[in-house]
Amino acid sequence: MGEQRYKAVMAVLSDGRTVTEVARDWEVSRQTVHAWLARYEREGMEGMGNRSHRPTMCPHQMPALIEVKVLELRRAKPFWGPRRLALELAKKGVIPTPSPSAIYRCLLRAGLVQPMPRRWRKEDWKRWERGAAMELWQLDVLGGFHLADGTTAKALTGLDDHSRFCVAVRLMHRERTSKVCEGFHLALRQYGVPDQVLTDNGKVFTGRFAQPPVEVLFDRICRENGIDHILTQPRSPTTTGKIERFHKTLRLELNTRQVFKNLTTAQEAVDEWITYYNTERPHRSLDDLPPVSRFKAGATPAREPERNGDYWVSRKVTSNGIVCVGYQKVNVGQRNAGSACDILVKDGLLQFWIGSQLVKSEVRATKGVIRKKNAEGQAPRR
Repeated sequence: MGEQRYKAVMAVLSDGRTVTEVARDWEVSRQTVHAWLARYEREGMEGMGNRSHRPTMCPHQMPALIEVKVLELRRAKPFWGPRRLALELAKKGVIPTPSPSAIYRCLLRAGLVQPMPRRWRKEDWKRWERGAAMELWQLDVLGGFHLADGTTAKALTGLDDHSRFCVAVRLMHRERTSKVCEGFHLALRQYGVPDQVLTDNGKVFTGRFAQPPVEVLFDRICRENGIDHILTQPRSPTTTGKIERFHKTLRLELNTRQVFKNLTTAQEAVDEWITYYNTERPHRSLDDLPPVSRFKAGATPAREPERNGDYWVSRKVTSNGIVCVGYQKVNVGQRNAGSACDILVKDGLLQFWIGSQLVKSEVRATKGVIRKKNAEGQAPRR
């Protein structure tokens, strides 16, 4: 293209042809030929090359000072998107506050995001959520918390469907029924009893698909507290989409890839972040308000299990963690030595309870009446 411009200029200067004739032969306007002549006169042969069509100035371009603030804020919080960055800049009093689209273009110029086509929502799209707090809790188990000893921990997580308020994040070394139910019971005691809970079909949540079907401890807690336990369809993770999206936020903002010293340290870090999430962090589905703005604890307290009656006996755990029931010795763990243990004897099954925690279940190996060592079958409370 530069060579053609040069030939057109030479046709006017050397051959003596008119600008009109050259413009007609090169199929350009006369003004273009005059522009080429002026560029050749100012810059010589170098002026005949291709040039950028970008405007020399853009009145609405983001000021450099604000662009620096955007990039620094993004560097400090790499998981924040344009919308969250715009919200935080407005909180800091940055004037003029750039729009999310302007921040997106800023991040794109800096190479911090990849260009993606915009996905438009359907006009009939509607957010699915319950009408009030405590109508439905979504519960799930999340793994991937790395500990310094080389092991990984899991967490029982719970979210209120209406307010997105986190009601439970309870860490455990392994996904066990007793630990899951202990975390669930603590959430019930702290926030009250919801109308319904929604979980997947994991064995810690339900035994309806076992052969034969059995009532696991989680189902029992729901039944005793009048909670309707809803299960998702198999291979349908979108049914519990809110808790799954909460897992993504937890992994990004807490950075679960870090290595925690131990389970206690990890639980403290999680608790601190949950407090920030519930009370301060703006939530997009709540018009940038924190979940606590829409959450209200339930009025129905959790029902404490009654351990009196013909089916309950009580024993004290020996120094080596053994409980003896009807000449059957069961190890409930040396860490429970000296504790009062309540045992439910029913349908050929022994359930060992210490406090509010089910520590073990065993098939009854002996027959006959089991002697009660405490009045009315009630274990002494600590």
